[in-house]
Amino acid sequence: MSETLPPTLGAHLCFAIYTANMAVQRTYKPVLDELGLTYPQYLVMITLWSQDGMSVGAIADTLSLESSTLTPLLQRLEQAGLVKRQRDPQSERRVIITLTDQGKALRAQAHRVTDRLVSASGWDIGALDRINDDIRRLRAALTQQAPGAA
Repeated sequence: MSETLPPTLGAHLCFAIYTANMAVQRTYKPVLDELGLTYPQYLVMITLWSQDGMSVGAIADTLSLESSTLTPLLQRLEQAGLVKRQRDPQSERRVIITLTDQGKALRAQAHRVTDRLVSASGWDIGALDRINDDIRRLRAALTQQAPGAA
């Protein structure tokens, strides 16, 4: 009986994606530091720049996070003067997040994050967009797969 060994660590797609994610975040960090944002805060800001006035739940869904994880992050963004949290007058349980003028103004500098990635990678934006498309298709296929299905 022959035993099939698992692939080496370097052959695992999950490890390549994981370490690439860490490398991207390290590349973003100097620019995010200049902007006064952490990586998760940057993701929230991108979400709000696309659609201002979202509920905490909608932001959490967009970012695949739990609302309880998002709440302290939003509190820090509010303390920094970038967002405002308000109860929805239609439903007291819902909290709506809106950008302040300072938060809206920060958007004009956000291109620096992508510029940094393009510069550091040595690739053009088209190549990075193609990788992004491939990874999104992979995520979509895996998300549609039922848990435990072969």
